Amino acid sequence: MTLRLERDGAVARLLIDRPDRRNAMTQAMWERLPHLVGEAMADDAVRVLILASATSGIFCAGADIHEFAACSGAEAWRVTNQAAIRASQYALAHAGKPVIAAIDGDCVGGGCGLAIACDLRIASPATRLGITPARLGIVYSLFDTKLLVDLVGPARAKRILFTGALHDAADALAIDLIDEIAVDPLAEADRLARTIAANAQHSVRSSKAIIRRILDGQADDDATTLALFRDAFTLPDFAEGVAAFREKRRPDF
Repeated sequence: MTLRLERDGAVARLLIDRPDRRNAMTQAMWERLPHLVGEAMADDAVRVLILASATSGIFCAGADIHEFAACSGAEAWRVTNQAAIRASQYALAHAGKPVIAAIDGDCVGGGCGLAIACDLRIASPATRLGITPARLGIVYSLFDTKLLVDLVGPARAKRILFTGALHDAADALAIDLIDEIAVDPLAEADRLARTIAANAQHSVRSSKAIIRRILDGQADDDATTLALFRDAFTLPDFAEGVAAFREKRRPDF
């Protein structure tokens, strides 16, 4: 099984498991990933999803170039492949719950595309990140490119795409391509996930939804975002938060 979903209480892990090919993503894997994200989102027990490799030292080498070479001559395959890659990134970027990428090892091409679709990225010191269409003569979609621009800004995105260079973890942190460096990124991602999971989930998920609207171009409140603010005061999370504050205890959301 090249992709699988594991659950551990409030935290689920979506694991890439194809170490013989450095976790390169095939068409079947691109097509399966959104379904596994959907399973995690539909599970009420799960509050945070971590995207990681099942094998330490390998994150994802991107799309399977051997499959590209064998299949890309067919236009129908190209259309299907593009749709599957976009659906994977869209599922992560628009997931209703927080998604953290735990990156250990090379995170290149489509693998980096998956990582930048997550909400947060924690990488090991040995990680190298790069987006390399210029090395293959291909072009990334607008949605894929926007995820990069949203993270690092247009000038740095241009440099990353024009050069196809690989960035070590320190460089990636300096340009906001990742958020944190940790010796054990999966353990740190799990710690962060459980911190997030302990907070009020209406607050967490509403904040994610509002930030996504801002990234998608919304500049002012509408009826939906105003209701998120207003309705929070009527929900059990608010009552518990206020009670815990008054009683000087940790809230139990």
